[in-house]
Amino acid sequence: MPEHENKTKVTILTGSYRIKGYIELVPGARVTDYLADSKEFIALTDAEVWELAIGGRQILAAPFMNVSLEHIQVVTPGH
Repeated sequence: MPEHENKTKVTILTGSYRIKGYIELVPGARVTDYLADSKEFIALTDAEVWELAIGGRQILAAPFMNVSLEHIQVVTPGH
């Protein structure tokens, strides 16, 4: 199975940022399952951090990023 087939696009909203990236889900898993099984952080690949304001600028891009579950307010599949 190609590596990209397990990657799921997500958008995460925190109190200050909109974060876009990919999480790796096992086949058949849901984003909710992934979050419930996470400890303190979730791992994103090809991550981008944007200002939360409408039209906000991109402030960071990284091939890998851990995001604290404590700061996540909303997670949605897709960008």
